[in-house]
Amino acid sequence: MSNRPRPITLLTLAPWLLAATVARAQAVPEARPVTASGVTFSVAYPEKVADGKPITARVYVMLAGPGSPGEPRNGPNWFKPQPMFAVDVRDWKPGEPVAIDAKAVGFPDTLDKLPAGAYRAQAVVRVNPDTAKIGDGEGNLFGPVVELKAPADPSKPVALAVDQAVPARVFPETDRVKYAELPSPILSAFFGRPIKHQAGVILPSKPTGKKTPALYIITGFGGDHFSATRFAEDPRMAFGRDMTRIVLNADCGTGHHVFADSANNGPRGRALVEEFIPYLEKTFNLISDPRARLLNGHSSGGWSSLWVQVDHPDFFGGVWSTSPDPVDFRDFQRIDIYAPGENAFVDRRGERRPIARMGTKPILFYPDFSKMEEVIGPGGQLGSFEAVFSPKGADGLPVQLWDRKTGAIDPATAKAWEAYDIRLVLERNWPTLGPKLAGKLHVVTGSLDTFYLEGAVEKLKASLEKLGSDADVEIIPGKNHSDILDRDLADRLDRQMKAAVAPALGQE
Repeated sequence: MSNRPRPITLLTLAPWLLAATVARAQAVPEARPVTASGVTFSVAYPEKVADGKPITARVYVMLAGPGSPGEPRNGPNWFKPQPMFAVDVRDWKPGEPVAIDAKAVGFPDTLDKLPAGAYRAQAVVRVNPDTAKIGDGEGNLFGPVVELKAPADPSKPVALAVDQAVPARVFPETDRVKYAELPSPILSAFFGRPIKHQAGVILPSKPTGKKTPALYIITGFGGDHFSATRFAEDPRMAFGRDMTRIVLNADCGTGHHVFADSANNGPRGRALVEEFIPYLEKTFNLISDPRARLLNGHSSGGWSSLWVQVDHPDFFGGVWSTSPDPVDFRDFQRIDIYAPGENAFVDRRGERRPIARMGTKPILFYPDFSKMEEVIGPGGQLGSFEAVFSPKGADGLPVQLWDRKTGAIDPATAKAWEAYDIRLVLERNWPTLGPKLAGKLHVVTGSLDTFYLEGAVEKLKASLEKLGSDADVEIIPGKNHSDILDRDLADRLDRQMKAAVAPALGQE
């Protein structure tokens, strides 16, 4: 998950994924009948865009209220989502209008159910398959904002142009923060197109000229290596400041690949340890010793960092995971995916399942969040889990864990997810993993986690205690998903990390 409200993003659909995704996208619960809005859109792009070549992708119309900050393409915000609509196109040619009407998949409802009022609209076309960002994804196409009102005359579609591309982001290097990039032969072979590793590298606060340990930091959902510039100055991220801190980019077309080898995202973990880390160690004068390779991450990055340590127990010397995504699938944000008859949308009492809260008050619910991701398609947060944990289906897409109409959990898919259930992986492999992970596991979360992630951590803690592990697993009372990150925790993690790398420093 993410530790902040953020724009939601989508995967561009490759031609071979298009038909299957269209079928899935139409599986949206029927809306309540209301007065037809009459609003329709017509989207087109000029010859100069995309070099005049036909486009196969998903076309969006993003809406925002008249007083909303920024452009509609940067939405929707998880906590205040605005209406959005999408259709998939194949071999769409310049100048040809694409209709966005009541047949388009929509959130919170189809376009004919759009409530009366004033709106700002903007069209977006996803053409970059390697980022989960929609409106601000490098290379994706968009156009100017147009104002409209509902209801409207359905015979007069609102014309939206797509006439420019999101420019490439330039990494803002400084004396202390550098950019690292490396082509990945392993991942390029898997995807059949060039794929590269990326990282923002924060040099030690007090350089000595000697080799240093490395702290590999993995951001939460929606983050990337550009976070390195902010982390370098953030007192809440001050741990490991005497080391070289490397902020890895885990953003991909399906969401956050979490550096786990998977059927849909490819051998991400293997590529990291076999390609990128050896390159980083040579380039940035790092100690090439497992005891000098530490891991940290928050939220989705918290799950990722813990997974990478467990999956490569001999390669890394310790992990400090904060507010990780579910580490025990018996409590997947309060859903036991293994329980017979379990449902993602409603609990055993028939109550809607919340997915986020503010304090103790639920503010987001699974049915709504899932419906929003039907418009987003691959690349949303929930879909990101399926892209990692699920096998690849016959349609080329990740097999869905829950039915998008009913919320029913598929037992066969849940069974496949066992391979990524960290608690279960540890239990099943403890005779081998236990000795290798001694002194290396540190997990911290808040008792009031915004996304209900503390329950899985509690179960992991109980399991590790039963196994006789020395893992340090802590649930801090009263803390939520983001305020758990404070200066006190940073200082404590810093002390623990220094102690962990001390033996490696003594050998240099």
